[in-house]
Amino acid sequence: MGLRERKKTETRAALSAAALRLALAKGVDNVRVDEIAEAANVSPRTYNNYFASREQAIVAGITATRALQVSEALRSRPADEPLVDSIIAAFAEQYREPPSEALALITSTPSLREAYLDSTSSMEPPIAEAIATRLGCGELGATVLAAAVSAAARIAVQRWVDVRPSGLVVVPSASVEDHLREAIGHLAPALR
Repeated sequence: MGLRERKKTETRAALSAAALRLALAKGVDNVRVDEIAEAANVSPRTYNNYFASREQAIVAGITATRALQVSEALRSRPADEPLVDSIIAAFAEQYREPPSEALALITSTPSLREAYLDSTSSMEPPIAEAIATRLGCGELGATVLAAAVSAAARIAVQRWVDVRPSGLVVVPSASVEDHLREAIGHLAPALR
């Protein structure tokens, strides 16, 4: 990665970290774009080159590296392991820790949930690539299956982080891997 690309990556990371930090400290509705830009030591115009909304920036604080991590974990799984097990394991590795305050904020705020759902699509290309490689299916079939896996993983995480109307985060007794296994398991016949 060249200097310019590295600077862009660092700026995006600084903006998303500042946005998440401010949202946790002040609440999502009390964060302004100019505050995020100032906290990241950039101009509001520079901010707009990276994010279209504060919600995108806040969510990026959690999801920025997750797609890369899922992709790497999926590639490192044994080739002879059933694909559905590989996918479950790759996602589970990203959620080993108990739900964080940041993840609870995202799942409990409607505007952030919407941005989070949009961001989960970034995980679909590496999943589609793995599906196409492992199953030998075409691009369309792999893309559709990857979208289904992404949706199942999102639902599993939502069930794992149970946010009540009072704002209290209740962590169910089941592990995230149990939720992932159940949700993605519904796709097992298509992933054979």
